[in-house]
Amino acid sequence: MPTRSREVHKLDRTDRRILEALQSDGALNNQQLAEAVGLSPSPCLRRVRALEEAGIILDRVTVLDHKKLGLSLTAIILIGMDRHTPERFEAFEQQVADYPEVQECYLITGQDADYMLKVVVPDMDHYHEFLLNQITRIPGVSGVHSSFVLRRVIDSTALPLKYLEAEG
Repeated sequence: MPTRSREVHKLDRTDRRILEALQSDGALNNQQLAEAVGLSPSPCLRRVRALEEAGIILDRVTVLDHKKLGLSLTAIILIGMDRHTPERFEAFEQQVADYPEVQECYLITGQDADYMLKVVVPDMDHYHEFLLNQITRIPGVSGVHSSFVLRRVIDSTALPLKYLEAEG
């Protein structure tokens, strides 16, 4: 995964309104977005392009209902590695990036694990197969602890923009 710039960009109120509107509905076209934030279409499009070029807007995606698609089981997997070397971590990360079941992967601290994965599969049989035939076969995996989601209480991709300092 490429390293992104850690530079913090200052945003004005209009940029924040654009980001809030897009987080709420990423399918807004430029005309709808411009109306929602109180701009004319041309300046709105310029601002969105500037936010994309600055790497603030990374992508626009469609969120699917996993249960309606038969993906009823969500697991959180904590994974321990046998060696803490850049090569071992890079190999692990490259391997899990190829698994469509893995929705999120975090290198973590503060647990008896090195990685936390969020995995979505149809059922426990598929999870068992995924765990035994893919995860535990990755070189360096020395321990696995699984937890299963009973209910999604909060499931959001929106960032809390209220913490951003607004310019202007």
